[in-house]
Amino acid sequence: MKTNSDFIPFAQPSIGPEEEAAVLEVLRSGWLTTGKVALAFEQEFAAFLGVDRALAVNSATSGLHLALEALGVGPGDVVATSPYTFASTAAVARQLGAEVAFCDIEEGSFNLDPEALGKLLERTPKVKAVVAVHVGGLPCRLDLIAPLCERHGVALVEDAAHAFPSRLPGGYAGTIGDVGVYSFYATKTITTGEGGMVVARDPRVADRVSLMRTHGIDRAVWDRYTAKTAAWSYAVVEAGYKCNLPDLLAAIGRVQLAKAERFLAEREAVAARYDEAFAGLPGLGLPPRGPGHAWHLYALSVDEGRLGIGRDEFIERLRAEGVGASVHFIPLHLMPYWAGRYGLEPGSFPRALAAFRAEISLPASQGLDPEAVEKVAAAVRRIAGAGA
Repeated sequence: MKTNSDFIPFAQPSIGPEEEAAVLEVLRSGWLTTGKVALAFEQEFAAFLGVDRALAVNSATSGLHLALEALGVGPGDVVATSPYTFASTAAVARQLGAEVAFCDIEEGSFNLDPEALGKLLERTPKVKAVVAVHVGGLPCRLDLIAPLCERHGVALVEDAAHAFPSRLPGGYAGTIGDVGVYSFYATKTITTGEGGMVVARDPRVADRVSLMRTHGIDRAVWDRYTAKTAAWSYAVVEAGYKCNLPDLLAAIGRVQLAKAERFLAEREAVAARYDEAFAGLPGLGLPPRGPGHAWHLYALSVDEGRLGIGRDEFIERLRAEGVGASVHFIPLHLMPYWAGRYGLEPGSFPRALAAFRAEISLPASQGLDPEAVEKVAAAVRRIAGAGA
């Protein structure tokens, strides 16, 4: 990653001449919206994951909404998830008329606690689906969560927005639950700028997602303009949405997909260098780790009691040193909407609260040049009081 100044941003996409050429090819093709390029991206993504079918959408948020809708989530239902996630994970349930039940994260990671989830499912019979979020690229304990969902007869949706390409013994993260949703937002390991992908075990769920992403029309929308017969004819069979991914963005995604394994290796190398630089520093906790980590985030934890400064001041000092940082996430139970709707207090989910107060996400994208990595590492060490 080369920047135009001495400041190192928290995240920056890795875009090269191959992506530029792919976009130009689409621009010159005469077809810009969803078409043959998006279809090819779907097929290539499905082949990468080893699944039968993948469905491109305009965002992971749309993908989550379509997934829950296809699973039949609606008024009177409850969707269970963690508060330690981005706004969209829970918002899509409310948009469908369902309620949300939160449960805390596990000790030692930012992911959903299987034990807390089990207790929630025991006391909440109206849960229709669980959305398990793979925070930072570290997969949830699906070996425990999936059997819980099966035992209680609820669908398991993997919010794999951070988790491509996380490989687990049972397959890629996102392919183990009933539905998996991926993000290609600008900060993700592979990007289309905005965009996402949905995979589903049940072909009927996939068919429903495919139908509803384009207005509930009974045929491929782009085919209406390219078919040689009856090009104008179509039927609206459901009140669908507008969630398709255009060829312009899919063209970027196809090139990025071909680089995914290299991008992951580069992120792993950055994380390994940070691990080495920060090992044993008092007051700093290294990120949680486990099988299949995609290293979307390198999440340090700051112990204010030992360092003498809190997370917010640490970030400000990093910025003064020319290093951008972020926080993932502000738990949803601290947000006015969710706190007000369900009468939640900051301490309602103590592990999520504690994790949020300590977390700092460092620059860790692929393409981050070695000099930038060393600059980040040195800044963290200085701020932590250990010298350069």
